[in-house]
Amino acid sequence: MPIIVNLDVMMAKRKMSLNELSEKVGLTLANLSILKTGKAKAIRFSTLESICNVLDCQPGDLLEYTKE
Repeated sequence: MPIIVNLDVMMAKRKMSLNELSEKVGLTLANLSILKTGKAKAIRFSTLESICNVLDCQPGDLLEYTKE
């Protein structure tokens, strides 16, 4: 898939665990894990907004496009 999710990179930069992010964003661990591993097919803008708010980052910090 040409969209790469860098959630794990931003979490490491902020020294935040998946459990902590899950609690602050209000998503289940399973859903965050799917997003983190790049297996998600879609993401709601409201979810992206919440993650960016908690991690103090921009959507471009989390999502990257690469040509296949």
